Amino acid sequence: QVQLVESGGGLVQAGGSLRLSCAASGRTFKKYYMGWFRQAPGKEPEFVGTINWSIGSTAYADSVKGRFTISRDSAKNTVYLQMNSLKPEDTAVYYCAAKTSASGSLRGRSEYDYWGQGTQVTVSS
Repeated sequence: QVQLVESGGGLVQAGGSLRLSCAASGRTFKKYYMGWFRQAPGKEPEFVGTINWSIGSTAYADSVKGRFTISRDSAKNTVYLQMNSLKPEDTAVYYCAAKTSASGSLRGRSEYDYWGQGTQVTVSS
């Protein structure tokens, strides 16, 4: 069984920063990509960004590009989402996800095989 556990969410003022973590544990599996998604109240889930586990290359949604950074620590089996210059519209539940294949657009939820339980991020104005 694979477990992804997010942490680091909370309440922050606009312009502030948060760093989310996602630790993978359980059965060993091949991680091609680790992604972050978010879902705001009343909205569809949204791709935030993803990282190639092997080489560390990243891709981001336009809405967060330049403000959010994804990194990983292979030794800790953990992926991070550093969020800077937060805006009220970044308020959402943030989920990490693992993709076990190399193909696809990298931005579709259905491409990811394992999901965390989510962590709430609230940005006040």
